Amino acid sequence: MKSNVLIHLGAEDWMHAAWRGRFYPDDLPDEWLLSYYNTQFKTVFLSSRKGGAAGTQDWSNWLSDTLEDFVFIVENSDGLQVPSSDRILVASPDWLVRHVYWLDDAPDLRALARRIAEHAATGVSLFVISREGELDALQRGQSLREDMGY
Repeated sequence: MKSNVLIHLGAEDWMHAAWRGRFYPDDLPDEWLLSYYNTQFKTVFLSSRKGGAAGTQDWSNWLSDTLEDFVFIVENSDGLQVPSSDRILVASPDWLVRHVYWLDDAPDLRALARRIAEHAATGVSLFVISREGELDALQRGQSLREDMGY
């Protein structure tokens, strides 16, 4: 993985209808959503269905629309085919348990702070993801990350 970011914050997918007018400007074209998303977040989690359904051109666009420290996490499944890139992580269930903190499952900021500290001690990146795209939870996670100096 190319990124030196220790704490990657993001959501499952970047296409959330509820984000229009709240996070995304109302008039932002759909093809610009990922670039805009990347102004605030350093990762996105994609289901194996979405990641596997994306064609070569989709992946090329997505990689060029994001900064070099942005990471795509794709849920692994049998037959999953994604391009080879150090910015695309194909995640097994075991990897997800070790490296992902699901904000929707455990919104407790004290627990998140402990998990951040544990990962910081090892130097291994932690991915803090909201499956539901809860902007308030993501903002609290972002504030905690900044308060902790990451």
